[in-house]
Amino acid sequence: MWAESTKPTCHIAIVQDISKRKQAERLVYENEERLRAVLEQSPIGIALSRDGIRLDANRAFLLMFGYEEVAELKGKPLLNQIAPHCRPEMRSRVEKRTQREKVENMYETFGLRKDGTEFPVLVSATIIHLPDGPATVSFYTDLTVQKQAEQERHSLQTQLAQAQKMEAIGTLAGGIAHDFNNILGAVLGYAEVAREECPPDSQVAQDLDQVILAGTRAKDLVKQILAFSRQAETEQIPLLPASIVKETIKLLRSSLPSTIDIRQNIDGQTAPILADPTQIHQILINLCTNAFHAMEERGGILTISLTNIRLTEEELAAAPHLQPGLFVRLSVSDTGGGIAPEIKNRIFDPYFTTKEIGKGTGMGLAIVHGIAKSYGGFIDCDSNLGQGTTFRVTLPALKEQAISEVKTNASVPVGKERILFIDDESMLAEMSRTMLARLGYTVTVRTDSLEALNTFRQAPEAFDLVITDQTMPHMTGIELARTMLQIRPQLPIILCTGYSNLISEDKVKATGIRGFALKPLTRKNIAELIRQVLGREETDAYAK
Repeated sequence: MWAESTKPTCHIAIVQDISKRKQAERLVYENEERLRAVLEQSPIGIALSRDGIRLDANRAFLLMFGYEEVAELKGKPLLNQIAPHCRPEMRSRVEKRTQREKVENMYETFGLRKDGTEFPVLVSATIIHLPDGPATVSFYTDLTVQKQAEQERHSLQTQLAQAQKMEAIGTLAGGIAHDFNNILGAVLGYAEVAREECPPDSQVAQDLDQVILAGTRAKDLVKQILAFSRQAETEQIPLLPASIVKETIKLLRSSLPSTIDIRQNIDGQTAPILADPTQIHQILINLCTNAFHAMEERGGILTISLTNIRLTEEELAAAPHLQPGLFVRLSVSDTGGGIAPEIKNRIFDPYFTTKEIGKGTGMGLAIVHGIAKSYGGFIDCDSNLGQGTTFRVTLPALKEQAISEVKTNASVPVGKERILFIDDESMLAEMSRTMLARLGYTVTVRTDSLEALNTFRQAPEAFDLVITDQTMPHMTGIELARTMLQIRPQLPIILCTGYSNLISEDKVKATGIRGFALKPLTRKNIAELIRQVLGREETDAYAK
């Protein structure tokens, strides 16, 4: 206070206790620091924005989107972190939220990293009220790993479905093979019987030769179906691939449309290889089918080449398991659209396909790759978009001579023994009676397994050989054989089957059965098998 002399006579002080305020400020600060620490340690990306502009972000958000400092984001549009194709939808969400309209709080979109890469992200956004006004806090979860797991799970489910389809196809193929081989056996058998009665150079003989050739192709086709469904064992033999390739090309010409121009370059001096003839046919069919699909819309040129090639160690760098030397190379080229570079390394994966539904299972190239690898060879591919594709299957050549595919006039062995023949297919049984009788045998035919067993029990020594089918009503062939062997242990028996996944040659011989054969049997096959089982030294004396 001041007196009249303007000099202060005393001082008045107002003191206020602000301990609580300071304590509150300290608590607020501590809470803010605690909250900041929680936000910074959170594995979920958290960002703050207002009216579509970034205000702040935590460390997880920066790492997720490839930024180092918050300053790179502050004051800039949040759309900078959203993939371009998702921005219109995100912009609409921001506008609705700004205008307090109802909008979904949680959604999936694609984020955009600083380096330009896109990735799937789950966003959960909500409005919070700050001292300077309302703002939007968004939580970001990277879905990359989750989406990859979903894709892998979907892929596994697809593969499982395809495997189940293949199993069903295999079961169906087995049933078809059994019935078809029985029918085919009768066709081939009667054709061969008729062929023996014709003058060698007659037109009828030539026509029957074609029937027998077609029947043999059908037999190989059944074998191929069973091999495709993994229900038939393959047999690798030395062979000359040129004749198989030429024969397959003949079949292709009749099955492909005229818009596909087939050109071939087959070296007749191609070296022999160790392979299964049916699988070589399968390789070419699969590769040519792929080539056809690549040119189906516009047509084009299909080029098939077979040649010898000598590869050096440097040229085999990608196949270190192979030794330098002579190889046989089968090439199939098309003038289609080519293969995209990003999928080229997946084309040999099982079930991978770019074809529309109904045009492929994704197994064709995988099967070719598997066959080539099992033969000690490899398959490679050259492709350019818009210029076509070439597949090359390279297999090791053999030094020894291959089995010739040319017909021989070797005589068919005959005999005079007594045979009990059992098959529930009457047509096949009668054909076999005729064929075996013309080979010199005395044949008793039964079409019922129980009837056959009764016939045998009445006179076990009346037969020198029993030939029985496997799949029959009442009693299977192998059960019938076991019962007969109990009556006469040294009885020679041949078991035949159109198809069965329950028996094999090893299982059959383990029961004491001496011979095993898959239908359809040609006249020469059955004649040779009979002599082999009977073990006669005088075979040549019986030859026609």
